[in-house]
Amino acid sequence: MSEPQTSSVDELLALAVGAVPGGTARPGQQQMAQACADAITGGTHLLVQAGTGTGKSLGYLVPALHSGKRIVVSTATLALQAQLIEHDLPRLLEALAKKLHRKPRFALLKGRQNYACLAKLDGGEQDESLLSDGRQWLGELSRTEQQITRIRTWSKQTQTGDRVDLDPGVDDRMWRRISVSSAECVGAQRCRFGDDCFAEHAREQARSADVIVTNHALLALDMLHDNSILPPHQVLIVDEAHELPGHVTNVARAELRPDALRRLVRRVGGRLSLDAVERFETAEGALETALAATPTGRLTPLPVPLSQALTLLEAAAGAAAVTLGAGSTKGGGDDEQSVAAHQDLQQLRELADVARRLLTDTAHDVAWVDRDDSDRRTLVVAPLSVAGQLGARLFTDRTVIATSATLTLGGSFDDVARSFGLPLSKTSQPKAQGSEAPRWHSEDVGSPFRYPEQGMLYVAAHLPRLSASGLPDVARRELTELVQAAGGRTLGLFSSRRAASQAAETVRESTEFPVLLQGDDSLGSLVRQFRNSPESCLFGVLSLWQGVDVPGAACQLVVIDRLPFPRPDDPLTAARSAAADAAGASGFASVYVPHAAVRLAQGAGRLIRNAADRGVVAVLDSRLHHASYGSYLRRSLPPLWYTTTPEVVRGALGRLDEGARAAEALNVLAPRT
Repeated sequence: MSEPQTSSVDELLALAVGAVPGGTARPGQQQMAQACADAITGGTHLLVQAGTGTGKSLGYLVPALHSGKRIVVSTATLALQAQLIEHDLPRLLEALAKKLHRKPRFALLKGRQNYACLAKLDGGEQDESLLSDGRQWLGELSRTEQQITRIRTWSKQTQTGDRVDLDPGVDDRMWRRISVSSAECVGAQRCRFGDDCFAEHAREQARSADVIVTNHALLALDMLHDNSILPPHQVLIVDEAHELPGHVTNVARAELRPDALRRLVRRVGGRLSLDAVERFETAEGALETALAATPTGRLTPLPVPLSQALTLLEAAAGAAAVTLGAGSTKGGGDDEQSVAAHQDLQQLRELADVARRLLTDTAHDVAWVDRDDSDRRTLVVAPLSVAGQLGARLFTDRTVIATSATLTLGGSFDDVARSFGLPLSKTSQPKAQGSEAPRWHSEDVGSPFRYPEQGMLYVAAHLPRLSASGLPDVARRELTELVQAAGGRTLGLFSSRRAASQAAETVRESTEFPVLLQGDDSLGSLVRQFRNSPESCLFGVLSLWQGVDVPGAACQLVVIDRLPFPRPDDPLTAARSAAADAAGASGFASVYVPHAAVRLAQGAGRLIRNAADRGVVAVLDSRLHHASYGSYLRRSLPPLWYTTTPEVVRGALGRLDEGARAAEALNVLAPRT
């Protein structure tokens, strides 16, 4: 990019805001932009909390562009990526081009598996893997063939090859058949489709762009592979930053499944000696037998039969990789057989690495057995913590600006800083070999919303402490009274599908309001129905806790049935809690409570979406008022007016409903122009 501009950040921000229809200056946005500019100029990292309505995209993009440095923006959701690429960046760069003396270029970059692979779609010997996984019956195979034909036609017309551009789309299993991961790809130089590769074109566009928009999964992959995937850059902006540690954990986890091993053995068997095939089959059989005899849940330590199976598997996979590696060196071609051999070689090497990791790195990894609805067992391994990796690899050779609406927990940045591996002193402390810890500071720019005036936090403190799963009768009665007072207009966020179903059943029986239940239709369709039918209720689970944006009178009551603590039988959470206990801290306070605080803040954030919104967040879990950690959780929420009096909240909801009905009647009667 160019040198820093002579125009000030304030001037550029004013231009950017002026280009937004109805845009107005926001003090929090101005404060954020200046804090980002100071961080970039000073070379220090920044954690900045920007509440809903701040306009944080412009708050970080304007100072980053002003710096003249190359920028990477990483997001957690496709919705925010689309907002940046389709709306924010085109409008912003058009508005600032004159002052910047050029129009910076931007590009979207995703992981390789998001793009169709032309080598897989070409046909020939690849058709067998595309059209069958060994379990399909003829009717399903015919539908698969039709989908493959449609995708091949699309691949000749699309400019991007991006999965999101395929309409109608396909399920995950089908997409895996026509895409490759970075580990499976043979590389553009070896593939005869390298010149036309969609993923390579996306990378090329990113290399020449001034602003690269990507996702947390690819950022995590880049970080774990020594920053070898994303183009070099000087400013990294991590939006929805509270989600990044979870994405790093997911990228670093690995799985072993006997049926996947069987498919791999079938593919490579013809290129291995009979002895090598027998060793592989013996290891696969031992793994399946050991998993069948192992209860689901965390493994502490590995059972002896499972450890023995992994030892066999590591040796068999390692030997097979050596054999295939020697064969690929002799061949070195770019035909389908060579491509397949390279991909299988990569999988064998990864397989041996995973087995070795499970056998040796017990101090830093957590292993557990999972089971799906078909009773298929999977052996999973994931890092106990990614804070060390984030602290050592994320904050290197660039300025990092991490932002979100939920970065302070209990009124402090400490929990989030700890999850990023940042020193809590906020000053550099010498590390081993003379290196320094990342220098950072924090900023909370608040929100333009008047939370105490616009909304109320009601905790049903009189209800008995919840114990059994589902929704107890007292909570059902409380919910019904709240929904009736609100005249519908309710978003219900529940801890389980069982509780959501029970709530829907109760409200349907007790009121005349339409109740939409997650799972009855696609999530997008349900949200549209909820938005367009003001008296309706929408009940669901985790995916409704974040990303649902329904401003106005359609959502004047958000009900949360219980505090969103992680499940106690979740292996990774339980292991992290146990590690905290062993270190002398409280696992519950340092693992479970911060997790609940983030989810609770996300759920409560569904209520006030613009400056005109009014409503109530009602929590039916009395622990939020009575428990020792309740004040910490409440400090993590927007500063809504607080009450535990049922009559007060029902009266407020009734008045809001009356006002909404009057406004809706006026809208119906108003003449159209």
